[in-house]
Amino acid sequence: MSKPVLGLILGAVLGLIDGFTAYLYPEARPVLGTILIGSTFKGLLVGVIVGFVARKYKSLPLGVGLGLGLQLIICYFIAANPQPPLTRPYYLEIMLPGALVGAIVGYATQVYGGSPKPAAS
Repeated sequence: MSKPVLGLILGAVLGLIDGFTAYLYPEARPVLGTILIGSTFKGLLVGVIVGFVARKYKSLPLGVGLGLGLQLIICYFIAANPQPPLTRPYYLEIMLPGALVGAIVGYATQVYGGSPKPAAS
């Protein structure tokens, strides 16, 4: 499986799992559907970006760092703007699982993603 496709699939699955962690907070349950969609899209986006970078540069620290950094940036902006019915920003609760998703996707795309095959002539 190519690195961008692996990043896409893994990012979506882990993003969905990340979104389900919001169920632990009763005040977030009314907007759980929105959280699930947003977390899945965030994981998809970061997974594809990390996958394309992993295909070009074969560097494990770069893959992990890029996934971690992108997720932290996106999660910061999401946490800084809480939507009703949430009354306060949830920095740790949003940024920590997001950072873990980014690091895992970055690691997996570098280690387990396949290299492109040369074109047959």
